[in-house]
Amino acid sequence: MAQKAIREYDGKALFAKHWNEYFDGFHYSFKSVLVTSGDKLREKAKEHGFEWLNQEPLVAKPDMLFGKRGKNGLVLFKVEKPGDVTLEDAAKWIDEKRSHDVTLLSGEKGQLTHFIVEPFTPHTQEQEYYISATTVGEDDVLYMSAEGGMEVEENWDKVNEVHIPINMSDADMEKAVKSHIPEGIPEENKAAFASFAIQFYKFFRDLHFAYLEINPIVMLENGEMAILDLVARLDDTAGFLMRDAWGDIEFPTPFGMEDMSPEEKAIAEADSKSGASLKLTVLNPQGRIWTMVAGGGASVVYADTIADFAGVEDLANYGEYSGGPTTGETKFYAETIFDLMTRYEDPRGKVLIIGGAIANFTDVAKTFTGIIQAMEEWAEKLKAHKTKIYVRRGGPNYEKGLKDIKEAADRLGLDIEVYGPETHVTDIVRMALEK
Repeated sequence: MAQKAIREYDGKALFAKHWNEYFDGFHYSFKSVLVTSGDKLREKAKEHGFEWLNQEPLVAKPDMLFGKRGKNGLVLFKVEKPGDVTLEDAAKWIDEKRSHDVTLLSGEKGQLTHFIVEPFTPHTQEQEYYISATTVGEDDVLYMSAEGGMEVEENWDKVNEVHIPINMSDADMEKAVKSHIPEGIPEENKAAFASFAIQFYKFFRDLHFAYLEINPIVMLENGEMAILDLVARLDDTAGFLMRDAWGDIEFPTPFGMEDMSPEEKAIAEADSKSGASLKLTVLNPQGRIWTMVAGGGASVVYADTIADFAGVEDLANYGEYSGGPTTGETKFYAETIFDLMTRYEDPRGKVLIIGGAIANFTDVAKTFTGIIQAMEEWAEKLKAHKTKIYVRRGGPNYEKGLKDIKEAADRLGLDIEVYGPETHVTDIVRMALEK
């Protein structure tokens, strides 16, 4: 399962979008904005539907995929006098925090660029609960506790776990949840919490979350729920199935990490719209050895082999195209690689390794047609950079695929060597680097 983290704001927006579908008997007042500066917050307050920004006490915090914001002193609110945190206070605080680099207690360092602003929710500690769900092996696991808030990790012994096998019926799942309601939840709230927990799990499962945590979830009067803090990761292999359910959701780069390049973002976007797997990480834009590897496991093997033979400094990229991509998707992926690898000169020339193990269901000829189409458009630049191409592939229709790519490369004047499954999976790396 490939997991991609989303912002707290987007997670809460997903709850709001599907609330009436899943959470019968409960109400969630979704009041939240995501801004990048104090001026953006002031502008938002002038829009219809966001008058509450000028009318209610506020809470502001970074929304950049890291936790323990309270312990890092990165939450603006006042318990004693919540009305003191006005729109202008929040706007100035945001601008102050984004004006310099921040170092977290965990060591990550970077600039704060995105902030979530919401109304302050008056409540007591006794109204704070913890709930989360994740996938462990073949099972889902639901975690519940009456001890929500910043100290939940210190009180993890009070968290109840419910293991839910993939084939468990809803009726059995509901029984299991009801039998694991944590101690500490008042008797009058147990039935409501059990109902919410069951619906929370179904929401987690049906929307293909890989991890979903609310800490704390606050149970107010008359079924009103307040989601104070949320962490979420989606299973991005389901992206093409969940396009409508998720909407136009962003998968930002985690705080402290270098942002994705435009090319990496383009491949990630193509991946999100496809049933195939398209991945690209540029390690060294000026690297000499570039790869187009079919298969996630194979991509690891090829990267390790290249690093072993040539050193990591020559390895330009890491990624995969697999899972039966279309001809058009493969062409786009190949064009992206060709564009990147012909931007910088190397007196030794460039090496392109088109590798992979033996495909299970990917039509090799169809994907190679996409590579050939890209070659036809980039042949002159590839030759100008003295590119040597090594191909090793097996699987459905591989004979035709290898024959087609060899004939096309010869016709275009490209230097190529082509091998089938009779050649060891990484022998082309040795051949390329020895020569």
